[in-house]
Amino acid sequence: MTTPDESEVEATPLVRPYVITNGRELIDDNDFSLITLVTVSEDVPRNGLLDPEKRRLLELCSGGFLSVAEIAGHIQLPVGIVKILLHDLTAEGYLYTRAPIPPAKRVNRQILEEVLNGLQARFG
Repeated sequence: MTTPDESEVEATPLVRPYVITNGRELIDDNDFSLITLVTVSEDVPRNGLLDPEKRRLLELCSGGFLSVAEIAGHIQLPVGIVKILLHDLTAEGYLYTRAPIPPAKRVNRQILEEVLNGLQARFG
């Protein structure tokens, strides 16, 4: 049987994300996927006070681009909560996001062979 103190310790992590986001629900994945890259904007607004979690996000992102998954891992919050915080900071002008660099497409091997043969014929 658990004492009242033990039940409070178990319930605390479940309430905290709800409090961090002010009770808002998860946003669409279209805005922030796990591989969306985020960094601090060059023109960071100087107005307003930020929550401690948002300040941690800004400090973390100030070093360069990080993916949403990396940010969630570093600050040890659920990805959904991180997406909500990132959405807020982006809307307020603190953060800049961009899509990840797409993977390189396969090159046509025949074209490469033709270029190689042309170079060998020209330069020996």
